[in-house]
Amino acid sequence: MNLHLKDQNVTNDNELARAAQRGDQNAFRELVTRYENRIYRLGLKIVHDQQDAEDVLQETFISAYRHLDSFRGDAQFSTWLYRIATNAALMKLRARKPVVSLDEPSPDGSEADMAPNLVDWSATPEEMLLNGEIRTQMDAALASLPEILQVVFVLRDVEGLSVEETARVLDISVPNVKTRLHRARLALRECLSLYFAEREAKAGKEVTR
Repeated sequence: MNLHLKDQNVTNDNELARAAQRGDQNAFRELVTRYENRIYRLGLKIVHDQQDAEDVLQETFISAYRHLDSFRGDAQFSTWLYRIATNAALMKLRARKPVVSLDEPSPDGSEADMAPNLVDWSATPEEMLLNGEIRTQMDAALASLPEILQVVFVLRDVEGLSVEETARVLDISVPNVKTRLHRARLALRECLSLYFAEREAKAGKEVTR
């Protein structure tokens, strides 16, 4: 007997996944509906190509459907699905370019080797970050990061997963997530500092005219 799906706020993801495991195709379709936009966005932020992101989307749900029995329900369905999607996206990324390996810094998050004198853009208003030009700069800076930093940043700061969820998706420790996230944020700030400095200089010239 199929699960009624009229109110998605009542039926949570894990319940839908359990119904899908019992053969309820409507339940699985509902999960696809709930997550297809987020999985596409995640893929696009990692592979930076629309066609590859479409492939990641398709491969994610095909793999999820084929391996539904492996979902035990001891974690959120979203975490399980993000792990499948992240792996699919990384496979696409690695097929196009060599993997960059970085030595892990100590888990205390010390980053003495990072450039200290950077323009502080952390307080940039949200509406400014949504500006098309700045978003393009942000995407380019994100694409320039090594994948081990890029993926952590996308999962934590773009998709909004918790540190613990990010650790489970990537199968790494929480201290490693925190360290990689710290490095990613500093690297992005360094990439974007020149851009914001130029904006400030230009704005200053316009004011003095």
